[in-house]
Parts: sequence; structure tokens; C-alpha cells
Amino acid sequence: MKSKSHSSRRSFIKNTVLGTALVSSAPTILANSYSQRIMLNPREFEPTQYSANDQVQLALIGAGIQGIYDTSSALRVPGVKLVAACDLYTGRLQRAKELWGDDIFVTRDYREILNREDIDAVIIATPDHWHIKISTEALNAGKAVYCEKPMVQNFDEGHPLIQAWKQSGKVMQIGSQGMSSLGNEKAKQLYEDGAIGEIVMLDMYNDRYSAEGAWQYPIPPDANPDTVDFDTFLGRAPKVPFELKRFFRWRNYRDYGTGVAGDLFVHAFSTLHYVISSNGPERAQATGGLRYWDDGRDVPDVSITLYDFPQTNTHAAFNAAFRVNFIAGSGGGGGFRLVGTEGEMEIGSNSVKLNRSKLNMKPQGYSLIAYTEEMQKKIKEEYDMKYLNERKADLNIGETVYEAPHDYEGAHYDHFYNFFQGVRGQKKIVEDPVYGLRAAGAALLANESYYQAKPVLWNPDTMKLK
Repeated sequence: MKSKSHSSRRSFIKNTVLGTALVSSAPTILANSYSQRIMLNPREFEPTQYSANDQVQLALIGAGIQGIYDTSSALRVPGVKLVAACDLYTGRLQRAKELWGDDIFVTRDYREILNREDIDAVIIATPDHWHIKISTEALNAGKAVYCEKPMVQNFDEGHPLIQAWKQSGKVMQIGSQGMSSLGNEKAKQLYEDGAIGEIVMLDMYNDRYSAEGAWQYPIPPDANPDTVDFDTFLGRAPKVPFELKRFFRWRNYRDYGTGVAGDLFVHAFSTLHYVISSNGPERAQATGGLRYWDDGRDVPDVSITLYDFPQTNTHAAFNAAFRVNFIAGSGGGGGFRLVGTEGEMEIGSNSVKLNRSKLNMKPQGYSLIAYTEEMQKKIKEEYDMKYLNERKADLNIGETVYEAPHDYEGAHYDHFYNFFQGVRGQKKIVEDPVYGLRAAGAALLANESYYQAKPVLWNPDTMKLK
């Protein structure tokens, strides 16, 4: 690992363009430094005109919040037409017609969509407990599938869905759109060039301070047993009396969702695995609790999980800390930070902030006190000379911010562009079901550990619990 890292670091130094040199000092840092901003180049897509007969005919299954965001992004891609939408609340079907025209077909029964021969691809944006069933049936019906994350609700669903995908021969993309972001792409390049040296740890956090951020979604006044098909919504979940909170705020319940792990951790794992070419962690230990949103939910609103990653040929052994808090009195915020032996990266969808520093590892007063003043002086001179030589060999010390231009279409667009190019047979899918299970499986370890109140082990290669 070390020879590879050192070689990569030299490559990084050679290929990086320096900005203005500044002088900075701190108690333990002595280095030339610089600060610069670099604009990222968006991907160039060939402008293509599609005839009416060459459109990808798209249907939406699950016209809730994410389903609408997904479809709106998908329809910005040239050559895509929405022809149908499905949801169990009639108000969302009315909303679909408002957004996309009265001529689209709407239904409460997703099977009516899968039976239509004029539909090429479907977006599945249902509650998590429906992902495996509808995805499998859609693939078997010959449809290309874009399934929202997490790909599956439970570990044991992943491999059967992968098998169904392979047998179908159809395209399937998992919806962690950050996978296709310019930020991810640049971070991967920087990491592989050795910009942060060997990875030591990952720090991911998401603090929220709003009702919406805590999944307290509004319930429409016209919602009732006539406008909401609650029994179908329950599906394989335990039968319970009609309750609007369970339908409209399903993320709050283990029966239908996957908590913060499946909603938020899975995005982070998709990014992490992509940037460092990792198969995932081998151990997880979670804690947390229901600290504020005591609204009937049975998932924690504060979640902290520590992950252990084994050494591989693409990264050193390291640790990761994932933290989510749904009642952040400070106002909220989030971050995703890769820390290495020679620097760190803060990765966002549209930007990467790279910080590199050279530590002055010379002895300080505490360790020198037992030597004569003459010997202390000689020791300091020896270390100063060694450090200055190292510093001259590595001038790329400071902060660089790589950011997308303001007119960048965004990761969501790029993710759907990749999907539809895959549907047309022109491009490899960036987040297929194998990749989707690696991300979902790692994320779901947090739930497994939390509810069992003990560490859990995972085989990142076979993607199975140990």
C-alpha cells in the first residue's frame, strides 16, 4: 500500500496546477500554502433529436415527493416521454396530470402499467417494502427499471433481485443520484492520484431542524379511505387499522421503510464506494435513540454508526463514522469528509474541497527537556533540515475548491441521462443492482446493529451477513 500511495502522491504533485503561494504558520504546521478555486467541466452530451417513434416511453410508479422529483429530472433528458403514473392516493394522480398533462394514463394498480406494451421503462419510487416485488415484476415484464434507493428493505432480498435483473437482460439503475455527480467524479480522480495519501477515516453527518427534514410530511385534508388505498399500501407488512400517518409518513416505520440508514446512509455509501473503489465495510456498531420526534414512529431520530473497512488493493484499512440528528438546534447542516495521511476532501454533489498540509513532526519542548541545551539545538537543526527538504519536494499544500458551474444540469439529470442511454444500449449503467446491494447492505448494517444492540459482521465481497 505505501509504495502505491507514494507513487500516487508524486503523480498528484506533478499534475496539479499551483495557485498563488502564501505563507501560513500554526503551532504544528510549517509550510508553503496556496488557495485556489477551479471550475469543473460538466460532461458533454451529444445533442440528439429524437422522433416521436424513438422516444423512451416512461411510467412512474409511486407519485409521491421523490417520484415527482425523479420524473421531473427524467423528462429533462431528450427523447423521454411520460405516458403513465400510478399511486395509491388519488390526489397524487391528479397532481401528475397537473404536471404532465391530462393525456397521461393514471391508475392505482401498478400491474396495469406493467401490462402495457407501450411502456419501455419505469421509475419505482414507492415505500421501501415494495421495491423488491415491483422491481422483480417490472423486469419480468420486460421493462427497464429505475428504482429509488435503498434497492431493498432487507438483506435477503438483494441477491434474488440481482438474479431477476440478470435473467431479464434489462437495464436497471438504482437511484442514488450522487453517483453521477461531478463532485464524485472529481473526488475519485483526486483520491486515485494520491491527493490525500492513504485513507484513515470517513466522517459523514446530517443534522436537521425542520418538520419536513424529520419526515413530518403534511397530510392532505381530503385523505380518507376513499381516496387512499391503505390495504394495498400495507402489502406484505402486518395488517393494521387505517392510519393516514403511516401512509403519508411511512419512513417513520420499520414495516415500510429503512430509517435514516436507508434514506441517508445509503447515499453516503454509494459515494464512498465509488470514490475509493471499495466493496464496503466488514463490521458495524450502532447506537442512537428516539430523542425528540415521539410521534408514534418506531425508528430512531438520532443515529450514530461506526464502520470498520478492511484493507484492500484500493484502500488502507480505515474507520467510518455516520451520524444523523433530526433535532439539531443549531439549524442543521451536513458533511461528507474523507481524511487521509496527507490531506482531506469534503465531497459534495457539485463540489470538492481539498485541503493538504505538511505536518512539522519535529520534537517539541516536552520530549527535549531531558537533554542538554546544546543537544536540543542539534536535534532541532537535524529535524528542521529534514522537514525543509520534504517540504521542497511537495509544494501542493493548502486549499483547492473544485466546483461545478452555475449552469450545470446537476447529478440527478446526469444519473437519468446515464439510465436512458443504457436503455438505448449506448452506455453502461453506473449503479446497477450489484452496486445497489453493496450500498444498501452496508447501510442496513446500522439497523441490524441498532435493533440487536450489538456489533454485526458483513462480508463485503459476498454481500452477506456473517
